[in-house]
Amino acid sequence: MLAWQSAAIAFNPVPVMITLPDIEVCTEIYSSASSLVYRGIRQSDNTPIILKVLKADYPTTAALIRSKQEYAITRSLDIEGVIKVYSQQDYQRSLVMTLEDFGGESLEKFRQDLPESYCPMPLAEFLHLAIQLAEIIGSIHASQVIHRDINPSNIVLNPATGRVKIIDFGIATRFSRTNPSFQNPNVLEGTLAYISPEQTGRMNRILDYRTDFYSLGVTYYELLTGQLPFVTDDMLELVHCHIAGQAITPHELNSEIPPIVSEIILKLMAKNAEDRYQSAAGIEADLGTCLLQLETTNKIEAFPLGMQDISDRFQIPQKLYGREAEIETLLAAFERVAGETKEQNTYPKSQIELILVAGYSGIGKSALVQEIYKPITQKRGYFISGKFDQFGRNIPYSAIVTAFQSLMRQILAESETALQQWRDQILEAVGAIGQVIIDVIPEVELIIGAQPPVPKVGAIEAQNRFNLVFQKFIRVFSSPEHPLVIFLDDLQWVDSATLKLIELMMTDSETQSLLLIGAYRDHEIDAVHPLLLLLNELRSRSIAVNQIALAPLALQDTCQLIAETLHRDAASIAPLAELIQRKTAGNPFFVEQFLKMLYTENLIEWAGRVSTGGGRHGGTTPTKPWFS
Repeated sequence: MLAWQSAAIAFNPVPVMITLPDIEVCTEIYSSASSLVYRGIRQSDNTPIILKVLKADYPTTAALIRSKQEYAITRSLDIEGVIKVYSQQDYQRSLVMTLEDFGGESLEKFRQDLPESYCPMPLAEFLHLAIQLAEIIGSIHASQVIHRDINPSNIVLNPATGRVKIIDFGIATRFSRTNPSFQNPNVLEGTLAYISPEQTGRMNRILDYRTDFYSLGVTYYELLTGQLPFVTDDMLELVHCHIAGQAITPHELNSEIPPIVSEIILKLMAKNAEDRYQSAAGIEADLGTCLLQLETTNKIEAFPLGMQDISDRFQIPQKLYGREAEIETLLAAFERVAGETKEQNTYPKSQIELILVAGYSGIGKSALVQEIYKPITQKRGYFISGKFDQFGRNIPYSAIVTAFQSLMRQILAESETALQQWRDQILEAVGAIGQVIIDVIPEVELIIGAQPPVPKVGAIEAQNRFNLVFQKFIRVFSSPEHPLVIFLDDLQWVDSATLKLIELMMTDSETQSLLLIGAYRDHEIDAVHPLLLLLNELRSRSIAVNQIALAPLALQDTCQLIAETLHRDAASIAPLAELIQRKTAGNPFFVEQFLKMLYTENLIEWAGRVSTGGGRHGGTTPTKPWFS
């Protein structure tokens, strides 16, 4: 038995709150915001079991659906390193799940109970455990499941046998790629200290299986150093650390960690998924090399990482190509409205700005705008968005309503203290006519409560009244303490009422720290389109209107995208790049779709595979991937 694993585990029994036929519940072993976990015995065959029950007396429909999904996914994973689930049944108004008990405890509990002499974990024991975890996660991914909540609380270790299993698939997904949305950190799925940058919804990146590698890296970091890479009680600051902060190198915190092991951990924790390991096999191979060196020479020397890290998944990099100048223009505008300066006031401070992004469908307008997520998080700002509909032009304020509904949801997720502050500020701004705002954005009532009815007036008076109160309303949410970014997409279909509101926002001298971004298809509007008429009017009043015109990708950018997708140098794929450039006219969306079509139709395929002839952790240098 390994020394770190042999620490005694003491249980503190608590009053049992669950009774089931044929089951003796022994003790509560874990309690979270949503569930309770008990250890018990199935009396009919004297089998040790774990019981997991929803905590709420009246679980929501969403919680019940999530519990059923957890059961279905866990039951489908016939993997040695995944906890086995026996059954799920109704319990009062809730659900209870019965799982195997193999005599383990979570790594988090081990860490809490161990004496300081065992924490951080000794290197040899860490490597044995880390290799097992990489292998298990690889098996989970091979089953087309992403765990999305890898952390020490969800890794269970049996101290007597050394067996380790991963538990809690409550937020796991079968989707290969998902797109998290920008939302309040209080409602993010996963354990905030361990979630990947893309899982925060503030990275302009699709979430895929590599999110688990980041969380695994944070777990490794904590096990080896005895602390998390980012330590703060401020949730928004923690989110920003994940997406932009740099952790202290592990071997700087613990001199017994070889630098190459630090490099493995930091590679797992790379901000961009493309810079992490691309396969669990690659992680396992490099950790195995470390263990082999340690066991044979009692030291670990540096070696090239990722030599056996070849993904079997077709992945197109998610970064933007050929948009450096446009990104700089966008970020500079935000710095101005947020009160930031750069390079000795290169960007003078301003109160309100309007930026219009023009280009064809699929050219990357939305992807460009979402690059603003990082600085918004750093400045504790809010990002909200709405989209106009071609067939909804007769619905006034449709995109504005959608945008502010999302803002209300973000605010409702804040603490009660913060919510009370918002309530006071909104009521002060809208006065006795708050119902005017509620009539358009019903979610506002959830914050300020029911409001008295307002007198009925004529159509023009009602319009003016709404415009006046909305100006005051928007000032509440845009300030140097929390800048507001509003993104309105497909402005070519904007309604006249919204255009008037935009004019009022841009000309309001009392509004601060507001960045309004609009995107439109410039080929679908003409010189007399109401949007262009408004822009001319704003310019005539000396209001700056910034415009970004997104052009198709240049051939060199298309070539770089394809080269990084196929893991080849640009020269070798130049003919393919020229062909795709001609077929797609450099439209980024079409370039990606064309590449996916080539792969789906088996017109490009892997020509090289990893050789592991030296055994589990050995092997020859792999051939580089190529598509033919």
